[in-house]
Amino acid sequence: MSTATLTPTAPEVALGTGRRKTSIARVRIRSGEGKITINDKSLEDYFHNVQDRNAVLAPLEETEQRGNVDVVIKVHGGGMTGQSGACKLGIARALKIFNADLMDVLRDSHLLTRDGRMKERKKYGLRGARKGTQFSKR
Repeated sequence: MSTATLTPTAPEVALGTGRRKTSIARVRIRSGEGKITINDKSLEDYFHNVQDRNAVLAPLEETEQRGNVDVVIKVHGGGMTGQSGACKLGIARALKIFNADLMDVLRDSHLLTRDGRMKERKKYGLRGARKGTQFSKR
């Protein structure tokens, strides 16, 4: 195998991983006509909520790549809002690899920032993370 045949241009397929709460999304981006597939379903069939759909499309709309790339996503864990947030971060990270010129646009739009908010763990002696038992004077 000759290394001279490899070109240092943009990759054919770019991979990105997104996480939000307990959801994990694995994203593949390749050149195409704008088809988005999530767990072998279309975007509209998987995310019924308009807010979740807009979150997934945000990196593509912000960089004006909506009709230029095909996106394939495998996502699991958490709920629908967490999964849409994970997809958004995964798409943004994959776009950064796919085209390095989009880095500034993604960074300025805060699409490359991971949302670190997680559910707080339950503590012993309490009913939840912070709620205790009711105080009884007698």
